[in-house]
Amino acid sequence: MRRLSGVEPQVAADAGYTDAPPRMGFFTDTSICIGCKACEVACKEWNAVPDDGYELLGMSFDNTGMLGANSWRHVAFIEQSKPVGCQDAGLAGLPTGAPASERVGQQVADVMAQVDPGALGTDTGAQKVEEAAEALPPVPDEGDPRRDLRWLMSSDVCKHCTHAGCLDVCPTGALFRTEFGTVVVQEDVCNGCGYCVPACPYGVIDKRPDDGRVWKCTLCYDRISDGLQPACAKACPTESIQYGPLDELRERARGRVDQLVEAGVTQARLYGDSPDDGVGGAGAFFLLLDEPEVYGFPPDPVVPTRDLVSMWKHAGAAAGLFLGLGIAAFTGRRR
Repeated sequence: MRRLSGVEPQVAADAGYTDAPPRMGFFTDTSICIGCKACEVACKEWNAVPDDGYELLGMSFDNTGMLGANSWRHVAFIEQSKPVGCQDAGLAGLPTGAPASERVGQQVADVMAQVDPGALGTDTGAQKVEEAAEALPPVPDEGDPRRDLRWLMSSDVCKHCTHAGCLDVCPTGALFRTEFGTVVVQEDVCNGCGYCVPACPYGVIDKRPDDGRVWKCTLCYDRISDGLQPACAKACPTESIQYGPLDELRERARGRVDQLVEAGVTQARLYGDSPDDGVGGAGAFFLLLDEPEVYGFPPDPVVPTRDLVSMWKHAGAAAGLFLGLGIAAFTGRRR
């Protein structure tokens, strides 16, 4: 895979496209995901993805559970016994254990910071203060157990890997690389062999039981080919899901991490952005507020076909050795 320093791997060019557009993808900022599931609904509606049975899994509002043939987007809900924000004490405001009265004072200061000083004392200014204050969440009282809980929410999707194991093992060409660098399944070509299912290090691609073929996110190939955003990104009300050229998204994501770390959220980190990881970097990467395992992501994903060439070389060497031993034994017996 050709790559220049600081430039996205040229996956489209390596797939045979000439004058390909920039590589496109997703950046999901989980720090501003509100778990509304608008992305799931938009994905199903646009792509005519069947429902999952509407079964409650006993996991709060997470009724899809994981990605699959009928869930191309999955919003995870993770409850933790940690204060909201998890800022380090003394950074960017108040320590996590500050009294509720101090927290209210900080919230008021945050509200006032959103209002133009010149508008204070006017009806417009008062209205803006009121609107900003109404938008603030209530501060739990001392001893309220909610002070010690937070939700992590994240909308998961196919990673559209740089080194895609599903592409390597597909015998029919049903999986192909688009000019945007994304990976798409052609359902009319898929024969349901299922080789691609274990080849995905993220467990994304899945077979649909009623027809046996595999299905996954296409990054709305039909929409982006016409210059439109993918349905999920278009529907996201907080812009947690961002779509665009990967070079630009990665730069924006690094700035967002720096912003969070400066605010005291030192666990903020990017996942899937490094071209040196086991899949050569993902076309859909994430800003996380905790370890990848917390979100159900493998900490060190590796494309299973990474060692395929060396395996064939070793197999060839072993076959040659056995052939030589067989010839030597046959020659010795004749003598």
